[in-house]
Amino acid sequence: MAYGQKILKGDAYKRAAIKRRHIRIRKRVSGTSERPRLVVTRSNRHIVAQVIDDLKGHTLASASTLDTSIRGGEGDKSALAKQVGALVAERAKAAGVEAVVFDRGGNQYAGRIAALADAAREAGLKF
Repeated sequence: MAYGQKILKGDAYKRAAIKRRHIRIRKRVSGTSERPRLVVTRSNRHIVAQVIDDLKGHTLASASTLDTSIRGGEGDKSALAKQVGALVAERAKAAGVEAVVFDRGGNQYAGRIAALADAAREAGLKF
């Protein structure tokens, strides 16, 4: 298999497939000072969004379901992802970021990933 991955089974295979897709995406997607990268990391329980300037190697803004303002919030995981998207957009705008490049992290653009992206767009972040 490509990228030095062993043949795996079950959850390990899924994680390896996500990793391969993320590597393939990162070949083309890179954040700059003008348009940093909005990267989304998803686990079974939580979701994390970061706005990263890849040229400097700095995280400009971040939000997750582990933040005190969102933690223990009402609703399902998609509703929490919407809150994370709105919060990361608010923090990015406060850091002076108007437009970003979206990096879905190898995950499908559906469900929680799409909910986060839509909420960030509604909050005024362009991508």
